[in-house]
Amino acid sequence: MNISTMIIIALFVGAGMYLLYKKGLIFANFQSIAPKSAYTMIKEDPDSVVLDVRTPQEYQEDGHLKDAILIPVQELEKELDRLEKFKDKKLLVYCNRGFRSASASRILADRGYQPFNIIGGITAWKDEALPLSNEPL
Repeated sequence: MNISTMIIIALFVGAGMYLLYKKGLIFANFQSIAPKSAYTMIKEDPDSVVLDVRTPQEYQEDGHLKDAILIPVQELEKELDRLEKFKDKKLLVYCNRGFRSASASRILADRGYQPFNIIGGITAWKDEALPLSNEPL
């Protein structure tokens, strides 16, 4: 195997690792949970809290989980005081496909919260035909 082939392989492996990290599937300091499991957790644990880290436009246009708190991921660190009262509760975090919610879950876990990243975000939630809300902000 020549050096250019080894470099290409290393780049593909690196890119794959990066994507797995961004999705929260490796080196995560939080738990990831399938949409159906998240739905069950919400139904069985009324103290669990749902956090939507998408934009307000996505929240309004694409629907959202019932009673979800909207804090876009880019504003999360500034808005953590809004979540302080939920520090001892399970936080189910989602976005569109799971990348932003993984980033948000890392931030929350680093600050002592108990985040559960919903794998695949609202896209996977819809694919499972789970209920959505269209109530305005």
